[in-house]
Amino acid sequence: MRLAQHMSVASDRVRSTVIEATEFPELSRAYQVMGVPKVVINDRVQFEGAVPERDFLGAVLQAVEPA
Repeated sequence: MRLAQHMSVASDRVRSTVIEATEFPELSRAYQVMGVPKVVINDRVQFEGAVPERDFLGAVLQAVEPA
């Protein structure tokens, strides 16, 4: 997802990794990928499909909130 990549360039506190689901079937199974893009943030928040920037940023904030 491009927004995550832009965020990781803008801040050294953000890191993004893009993985091709068909090349890593074990990860696809582990994260239950049923559609793309599949975004997983800190193993706490997940969503599939394109979402508006506002919703993406909301998911990032939710993922970094203290438990």
